[in-house]
Amino acid sequence: MSRRGGGGRRPDSRRDQPTQAPAPSFQRGGGGAAGPRGRGRQGQRGGAGRGSHSGSGAAPSSPHTASTSTAPAPSSPSVSASASAPSSSSVSTLVEETEQKLTLAAPAAATLPPSSSQAMRFPVRPGFGTVGKKCVVRANHFMVQLAERDIHHYDSIYTAGPLPFESKEFIIKLPDSDPRPSSSTRPRRERQFRVVIRLASKPDLYTLQQFLLRRHFEAPYEVIQVLDVVLRAAPSEKHTVVGRSFFSTDLGPVGQLGDGVEYWRGYFQSLRPTQMGLSLNIDVSARSFYEPILVTEFVQYYCRDLSRPLSDQVRLKVKKALKGIKVVLTHMEYNKSYKITGISSEPMSRLMFTDDNATRLSVVQYFRQRYNIGLQFTSLPALVAGSEARPIYLPMEMARTNAYNEDTLVNKEFGIQVADGLTSVDARILPAPMLKYHETGREASVNPGFGQWNMINKKMFNGGRVEVWTCVNFSTRLNRDVPFQFCQGLVDMCNSKGMVFNPRPVIPISSSNPNQIEKALVDVHNRTAQQGKQLQMLIIILPDVSGSYGRIKRVCETELGIVSQCCQPRQASRLNMQYFENVALKINVKVGGRNTVLVDAVQKRIPLVTDRPTIIFGADVTHPQPGEDSSPSIAAVVASMDWPEVTKYRGLVSAQAHHEEIIQDLYKSTQDPQRGLVHGGMIRELLIAFRRSTNFKPHRIIFYRDGVSEGQFSQVLLHEMNAIRQACASLEEGYAPPVTFVVVQKRHHTRLFPADHNRRDLTDRSGNILPGTVVDTHICHPTEFDFYLNSHAGIQGTSRPTHYHVLYDENRFTADGLQVLTNNLCYTYARCTRSVSIVPPAYYAHLAAFRARYYIEDETSAGGSTGGSRSTAERSLAIRPLPVIKDNVKDRGALFGQYCYFGSSFRLEINGRN
Repeated sequence: MSRRGGGGRRPDSRRDQPTQAPAPSFQRGGGGAAGPRGRGRQGQRGGAGRGSHSGSGAAPSSPHTASTSTAPAPSSPSVSASASAPSSSSVSTLVEETEQKLTLAAPAAATLPPSSSQAMRFPVRPGFGTVGKKCVVRANHFMVQLAERDIHHYDSIYTAGPLPFESKEFIIKLPDSDPRPSSSTRPRRERQFRVVIRLASKPDLYTLQQFLLRRHFEAPYEVIQVLDVVLRAAPSEKHTVVGRSFFSTDLGPVGQLGDGVEYWRGYFQSLRPTQMGLSLNIDVSARSFYEPILVTEFVQYYCRDLSRPLSDQVRLKVKKALKGIKVVLTHMEYNKSYKITGISSEPMSRLMFTDDNATRLSVVQYFRQRYNIGLQFTSLPALVAGSEARPIYLPMEMARTNAYNEDTLVNKEFGIQVADGLTSVDARILPAPMLKYHETGREASVNPGFGQWNMINKKMFNGGRVEVWTCVNFSTRLNRDVPFQFCQGLVDMCNSKGMVFNPRPVIPISSSNPNQIEKALVDVHNRTAQQGKQLQMLIIILPDVSGSYGRIKRVCETELGIVSQCCQPRQASRLNMQYFENVALKINVKVGGRNTVLVDAVQKRIPLVTDRPTIIFGADVTHPQPGEDSSPSIAAVVASMDWPEVTKYRGLVSAQAHHEEIIQDLYKSTQDPQRGLVHGGMIRELLIAFRRSTNFKPHRIIFYRDGVSEGQFSQVLLHEMNAIRQACASLEEGYAPPVTFVVVQKRHHTRLFPADHNRRDLTDRSGNILPGTVVDTHICHPTEFDFYLNSHAGIQGTSRPTHYHVLYDENRFTADGLQVLTNNLCYTYARCTRSVSIVPPAYYAHLAAFRARYYIEDETSAGGSTGGSRSTAERSLAIRPLPVIKDNVKDRGALFGQYCYFGSSFRLEINGRN
């Protein structure tokens, strides 16, 4: 095999009254216990006995033993700013109530009987949207029709009728395909297998039909899985399977990516229950694969001379590239494959181990004695397979990366018919919102067309002020006058758009050696400090060679406390007015300004947002690249800091265990010997920041959660809703604002196409569906509250709509209310004059988490251990702390064009301190 390629609670009618500065903060309160994890599905698995054989053909390791939808709730109680601190028990009570509502209470509008009293239930769709221009689009979903079949599930197999027995044992004898080379003259041994076929269950198609007719609440995933397995059986035999996708050199031309990597074409396939019935979602795909070459040939892409030991830098690159690949040994008479877990730090000539006879020898000696093979590239490290406790060493020159070369079962046996054409789906095109700019501009408002607009004749809604600034150039190819011309043009653009930007730099604009970036940045910082001033903005023209951006941001934001704006030298040299405009937008929000706001927000006409103080959260977790198993996952949470405009955001990030999807630091409590119970966490800190910024405490919470797959819905909702409840309760007794929890999914395979590409009123310039196209019928969930929204204009290729799925809704949004709000927010993204494809709070959270990774991973980081998997405890201990952001950077929008702060308290908790 080849390696996968890379890569309804009613809110109180009263609201807080504004108070005089200083803005009051919430009082500290008691803590609570963490909520339970979501319940996973249980399935039955059958097994079969298997014979074993000896003789691996690899250098063995030392003989060490491995160590081993929500019910309506009573109105929220009014909360006084002088409320007494709640007790720990009161917080626990709120958490228990939240758990009970999440797991047991039936949705207010639901009449659907649950099949399990403990089934997780998400909000029922409150109706279908009506706002917008009606149209029809086509979706890559294919209708599936089922005939009546008596499906049986036996251990390891499914049948379209009963077998003549319920349980039977078979003894299967097969000739051994893996004889030792030394025993090739002896007759082949037979390997004996004991196979048991036993009836496990009888999946009932009736329950699926009742679910699709909305007469049954819980989805019968076992039945859907059976049908999905049947539909995947034939392509699985013909193509290479990667996840839910199939790839083959027969499905299209192979493309070369270089360095021993090529890409194959394929397709994704998934069976889904929808409003129109069962649907087969099919999407085109492509993935990279390694060429079928010897590993030594692959290493030559990184190092030409294999007679010398690899440098540390090359060895780390090779290790990262090879980790996870399955290779086949070529020196034996049979195919034996291994999965690579790393490479050795020592060359094979010095790599020693103890064999089964307790003899100490090198890998080179082992292969000479055991197989009479003299290894040629003895200065190369060995490939490592197996575990850390019992590694297996493989010579690179002996290992090769692998290559791969009407359905009767579906149609006749199981009675499944799949429609030939794309599905036509009813859709609507939501109107673009009116955007507000400053009254002094010639155009004080704009109604965007086709998801984009410009700044011509407009001035920023709130222009920022920059008095102390300078520029440093790291490009060696620019003419010496270009940095000065570029800065002059940029300053003029900022001033013309409503900012107050001092035309004179605090110290002269300079050019520096790109190989001495840190020294140059420190020098600029010191020269400014000598004048008794603090830089408000440092404009940086990047080096000509990529790879320095992360280092520049880390030094500026964690070591020197400098807010910076990086510019590409190629763009800077053009002195283009459009580029000046785009950079000016970014600079303005970085120094505390606002580019534009929604007219409906200023006039308080956004339902369930502007009538009462509302905070909008965005959250995301980013994970390290494959092979980086020593790097932590990074969680980011951002929240709006202005009301009713909801355009400024502040953020927090936190490192957590490797590939942990649930955000661990939403709420934290620790017991301090002196202070007692101490509360913390990202939600709590952002609620306090909102209170200080607006003089209001939030009366509503809207939480957009990015990056959650369907299989994690229940678990994420239970844990993170509990954390939100605990954070609120820790601030004031009884404080429990209603929450709407929405999952944002971009990594799905549904695509929407215009029904008629020739109609210009239904397509944008790229031939895609128009911005604002929303679908909540046909291909959406049969009963739950979800919708697809294409909020952006396509640039290249096929636009991918974003899928929004409501998991919790105490605010009782209507379909139109949530769809219009989400679409309108997509026009408030601060960094460009275009609507974006994902709601900005979730977008900002993604950017914040991505930026934080720059602070803990340098350009040559390979991560990864030498082999084997580690326990959860070991991974937790290996979490690298995030560096503290300097205070002046915290209070500016240095990270994602808005406020962002990396809370040091969370990192101290990771290290066991508060």
